[in-house]
Amino acid sequence: MREVFSTAQFEPGRRHAAWQEAICEVYLKVDVKSDPLREYDGFIREGRFGNITVTDTLLSQQQITRENRHVAQLDKDCYYIQLLQHGYMSVEQSGKSLLSNSAAAAVFCASEPYRLHVPTKVRAYYVEVPRETFVQRFSGGHVPLAATINASVGLGRIATEFCSSLVTNVDALSDSVRARIGEELIDVIALALEAGPEQVPFNDRAVQKARLNSVKAWIEEHLSDPTLTLEKVAKSNQISLRQLHYLFGLCGTTPSDWIWRRRVECSYELLAKDEGGLSVTDIAFRLGFSSSSHFSTLFRRSFGLRPSDVKRRGRLPDEGGEPT
Repeated sequence: MREVFSTAQFEPGRRHAAWQEAICEVYLKVDVKSDPLREYDGFIREGRFGNITVTDTLLSQQQITRENRHVAQLDKDCYYIQLLQHGYMSVEQSGKSLLSNSAAAAVFCASEPYRLHVPTKVRAYYVEVPRETFVQRFSGGHVPLAATINASVGLGRIATEFCSSLVTNVDALSDSVRARIGEELIDVIALALEAGPEQVPFNDRAVQKARLNSVKAWIEEHLSDPTLTLEKVAKSNQISLRQLHYLFGLCGTTPSDWIWRRRVECSYELLAKDEGGLSVTDIAFRLGFSSSSHFSTLFRRSFGLRPSDVKRRGRLPDEGGEPT
């Protein structure tokens, strides 16, 4: 993610004013009210996925208001999907007041007045979707105005995990891949709004891809767990073992093979960098291997080298030749 603004570069007395200027430049014209004497803390990081923009944002206590005089400037015609990671806030639009937190994502429109009340520090993803792009996803072209998505189960959870995975991996993706994945993210968000929290159309191709990405992201965070099992992966991601195997079959592998391959790939990187004075055994156990001999066997099978060879040479796969 590219950092486009941070209050850290300003003196405390300048941070509030700088934050309001940043919101109006990055998002759209609004009024921001907060205690100017408070040491304001905030940042905006941005990633673009075709015509979809995702921002990772830290907000301090404040109230953000977009009124008719702002809307009249026609600065943007888009929808925002607000996915909170930490904290809570309220969204008021079209006579509705929505509570937004890590379990409830809020959807609101920039072309109508709204108010965001932030009573505490909040970390949130904002998915910005052009109105025309979003409208095309709904039957009859009707997009719910000021609505929430249950982000704890079903498609809402898939959309949240998918977005988190994109933010984490955006720098490694090409422009064409970003554009395609951005379209898939919007497909899942629209499905979540239309289907409701309990309905997960598992056979939908876009949902399958999103679900696979979110499961992979979860596994990546737990690679070091030596007790990681397929049962634990399935249960934690609220799918059956059969569905888990089906998802990984979409990319021509099994969940077990994918997990062991990722562990071996990560161990190669750690061995080649040789930072922190870790031994081969240390790295094996850090990546979830319970047996150093099992680790060495898989490593040689994958790369045609012993782990100690890589540690001695300090060579990454893309430096000096691809391992066989």
